[in-house]
Amino acid sequence: MKINKELMKGSTVILILTLLDRKEMYGYEMTKEIEQSSGGVFTFKEGTLYPILHTLEVEQQVESYWNEEGGRKRKYYRITELGRKQLGEKKKEWSLFRTTVDRVIGEGHA
Repeated sequence: MKINKELMKGSTVILILTLLDRKEMYGYEMTKEIEQSSGGVFTFKEGTLYPILHTLEVEQQVESYWNEEGGRKRKYYRITELGRKQLGEKKKEWSLFRTTVDRVIGEGHA
């Protein structure tokens, strides 16, 4: 089943920050990790991922650096302390949202 793009829009930042909280990654690695972790339900195109990373960088939630491995230069991203703080807030917000939607549609326990 494919997920509506509008639903995805609200969860992209929390997914990216969560990945970077686990380890530093480059863009393509992030897209593959999201796809694999979600069982193929979530797929990010470069046109979706990089603008989000750029915004997070401007907001100082992530920072980037270049690293060369095996003769290949890649731009890596890592979460900052501000990004970790934001991730904590986003997780609380997500939890409240998820349980409230479940309650409304009858899937949660009142």
